[in-house]
Amino acid sequence: MADVTDISYTTEEIAQLLKISKLTVYDLIKKGQLTAYRVGKQMRVDHSDLEAYKQRSKGVGQYSSEETRSLTPVIDAPANPPAVQVTTQGVRQVVITGQDMSLDILVRHIEKRSPGIRPLRSYVGSLDSLISMYQGHSDIVSTHLLDGDTGEYNIPYIRKLLIGCSYKVVNLMSRRAGLYVQPGNPHELHEWKDLAKPGIRMVNRERGAGARVLLEEQLRMHGIAARELMGYYDEESNHLAVAGRVASKQADVGVGIEKAATIVQGVEFIPLTVERYDLVLINKPENEVLIRTVLDILRSESFIRELGSISGYDLSRTGEVLFEA
Repeated sequence: MADVTDISYTTEEIAQLLKISKLTVYDLIKKGQLTAYRVGKQMRVDHSDLEAYKQRSKGVGQYSSEETRSLTPVIDAPANPPAVQVTTQGVRQVVITGQDMSLDILVRHIEKRSPGIRPLRSYVGSLDSLISMYQGHSDIVSTHLLDGDTGEYNIPYIRKLLIGCSYKVVNLMSRRAGLYVQPGNPHELHEWKDLAKPGIRMVNRERGAGARVLLEEQLRMHGIAARELMGYYDEESNHLAVAGRVASKQADVGVGIEKAATIVQGVEFIPLTVERYDLVLINKPENEVLIRTVLDILRSESFIRELGSISGYDLSRTGEVLFEA
């Protein structure tokens, strides 16, 4: 039997053990309340450090009020995000949220260019990313949210959620989104309105995901009630899982990005829109170096070349500041 002192946990396991979100775990690490270390791309926490954190927390209940608040986002008060802390080793840990592989490339470039910045990846959807930024738990968030009334991506949502914040919206890239269907498209699904065809079973993304918002906006604009779609509440947490459900014939259709269809065998992609994938960074003095680093990377030849090697990305506006408040 392994010595308990030899046990370590991933951030996902810590979140499950403490019954808190993964973003809250990252926030604890950033603030130095929970000691963690990197093994390859993964952050780990030793059992002894987890127990030490739990003992320190007992004086104020199982979790602090700040951790509890993060489980139920509140966005109707003036924003006052806490400053990101620096580790005792002088390395700043920053949380980058989102699921696209372009963010993993960005992380590698940050690590190579700025040894004083340690990126932590959090794989959450666009709306949850913006809420976590408002609460001060994320430093760079990615978003691809369509506002159906204006046809604009991201900025209408950012302006509503980041109330009282000063921020930059920077384009990372654009990509095609649409429908995953079975080979040969046997149900002849070519437009959004085709989702209302009788007998069609879909698989959906989780609430707050950009693909889910895209679907909801299209259904609203086409006068289709979600409750009428079989499988609408059958959810997966990423594009690959949605495409995989269609490929395995557990669903007839799903909404997602083109890239996943090139990875998953047995699924075809019907492009219906081009979505803009942007980054949001908070403007504050302690973020000046971080913002300058990210902008320099996005506009660098090496980053553009590496991102350009991935099919399906439009890089014509990469690194462009689209909006600033």
